[in-house]
Amino acid sequence: MRWDAQALRPADTTADGRVSGDAAPGAGPAAPALLPLAGLVRSVSTPEFAGVTFHEVTAKSVLNKVAAGSRMPFEWTVNPYRGCSHACVYCFARKTHTYLDFDAGLDFDSQVVVKINAAEVLRKELAKPSWQRHHVALGTNTDPYQRAEGRYQLMPGIISALADSGTPLSILTKGTLLARDIPLLKHAAAQVPVGVGISLAMTDEGLSEAVEPGTPGPRARLKLVSRLREAGLPCGVMAMPILPWLSDSDEALDSLFGSLAAAGATGVTAGALYLKPGTREWFMQWIAKEHPQLAGKYRRLYGGGSYASREYRAWLAARIRYFKSRHGFLGSSGFSHRDLDDDPREEEAQYPAGSIPDPAAQRAFAAGTPPRHAAASAGAAQPTLF
Repeated sequence: MRWDAQALRPADTTADGRVSGDAAPGAGPAAPALLPLAGLVRSVSTPEFAGVTFHEVTAKSVLNKVAAGSRMPFEWTVNPYRGCSHACVYCFARKTHTYLDFDAGLDFDSQVVVKINAAEVLRKELAKPSWQRHHVALGTNTDPYQRAEGRYQLMPGIISALADSGTPLSILTKGTLLARDIPLLKHAAAQVPVGVGISLAMTDEGLSEAVEPGTPGPRARLKLVSRLREAGLPCGVMAMPILPWLSDSDEALDSLFGSLAAAGATGVTAGALYLKPGTREWFMQWIAKEHPQLAGKYRRLYGGGSYASREYRAWLAARIRYFKSRHGFLGSSGFSHRDLDDDPREEEAQYPAGSIPDPAAQRAFAAGTPPRHAAASAGAAQPTLF
């Protein structure tokens, strides 16, 4: 069926905006009333994406300033989608969907907002004299290469707009659709510093299918890491979250870091499951249903907060250091898992080598050195993984 034919028709409304009781004669049953999303153009549901509704909106702005005081190693982000069909039960961004009057559970997985004019708006914003060409991070909230990107193809225009404006950029994703844009990323990397990160925290295909059912499996993402490296692009891996009692065994960690080394990852950051409000409730429902024997353990480990206990994080940090060292990653970048005595938020801001533009490369670029030269000098510091 044609995509346009799948647009949902809003329920009829009265002059004052209330939903009327009856649709127009002969019009057929009305679709549910659409939520009052700013800039809503239409909502689309199609058999190709069974169970998912796409709300197409026109955005007034797409550059987002990171909150003051954030520990993130970037100041600006772009998120062309809100909500994510990857449906990861642990996704930290779930609560952001409540700001749109959706819920943080099933709605986050199935009600996806698409900023259909993202590239055009971004290009205009980057052309303003006030823009200082700060690093812009993509994929910090919801995945820019979720399945909908195959239909909407927003990322090529976004990448081109950033590179053409002289703006360093980074991408973090679970989506193997990124492979489509490798030629474009290679071209961008000749213009500006570029970082690429893949999110992969387990090699168990069955566990991955259970906790992140809409994502490509671990083998597919490992192949993507290899393809990026073969193309001469950096690729750091965010091995988060490590799930207590599910993916934190020595066998699981050895398999993970060994596989990442074999794929050629330029660096790895790993850390424990983080259960902020909105995510916590959804994940705890899942664990109670799928692993009831672990429900009490999780409640005790996380208490009433978002972070695992200090003792657990210290234990996990030691195991991660061991396996990173065993597979050639220890000391591979300034960003690595650490013992976190007082403030676990530091862990959230650790990005592995390759996943964001190297600070030295950004300084060199700002000073007028072409990014390919900066990339070459940064590459000399990358570890030998074999």
